[in-house]
Amino acid sequence: MTILAVDDEPLALELLTDSIKAAVPDALVFPFLKPSKLLEYASENPANVAFLDIRMRGVTGIELAKRLKELNPDINLIFVTGYEEYTGDAMALHASGYIMKPVTVQAVRAELNDLRRPVPPISKAVLRVKCFGNFDVYTADGKRVHFERTKAKELLAYLVYRSGSSCSVKEIAAVLFEDGEYNQKQRNYVQKIISSMLQALRAAGVESVVTKKYNSLAMDVSQLDCDYYRFMELDAAAVNSYSGEFMSQYPWAEFVIGYLEDVYQKQ
Repeated sequence: MTILAVDDEPLALELLTDSIKAAVPDALVFPFLKPSKLLEYASENPANVAFLDIRMRGVTGIELAKRLKELNPDINLIFVTGYEEYTGDAMALHASGYIMKPVTVQAVRAELNDLRRPVPPISKAVLRVKCFGNFDVYTADGKRVHFERTKAKELLAYLVYRSGSSCSVKEIAAVLFEDGEYNQKQRNYVQKIISSMLQALRAAGVESVVTKKYNSLAMDVSQLDCDYYRFMELDAAAVNSYSGEFMSQYPWAEFVIGYLEDVYQKQ
């Protein structure tokens, strides 16, 4: 579980951070004194929960929460304050919880045990893959994997979709370049894309998630924590996280939505 915390008072932030760590020792906790720094971090790194002080200089916790929801609609918001008059505003944002100061370990634990959006259990996966909405990939510690080529990222998305099935270079070319002629020039370009994808995975320390054989590639799905895979296993949290979008930036992924809708409607 990855948790963000913000309070512009150093002592209050220290108490909040210590309480979170005591309540969930295995969580990754990132404290911030400045809301702008929290937003900067959240724009590049996903989080499951955010504890937000409501009264801060420059920006309120309510305003900060709105911007966080734009970055990550699935984040659980827990407001921390000494003033009850903000309860209505907090609930309007579908907040997961509301803690009155002074913060206690018991109060933090109670809120984390009753999150609006349950957090999937920790797995031994080395790569976390987000397919619902836009496709994105993160390492186990929450860092987004950077791809130098957009087609390299799209290739990984297609391999994830294939769920471990082997894909030939010719098939990959047909998906990435739907209208292109499959010739030597295109084969060479696809090989460059494959090399770029593997380089990105290598830089993130997770190259083993792709198995490479002569003229073909496949995902080692045992190393992935993927919302799409969990959805297909009818995991409740994954099913609830589906909002009608699948790898939205890739046209070839659109036909999958009909199948996902059928599964979703039957739950």
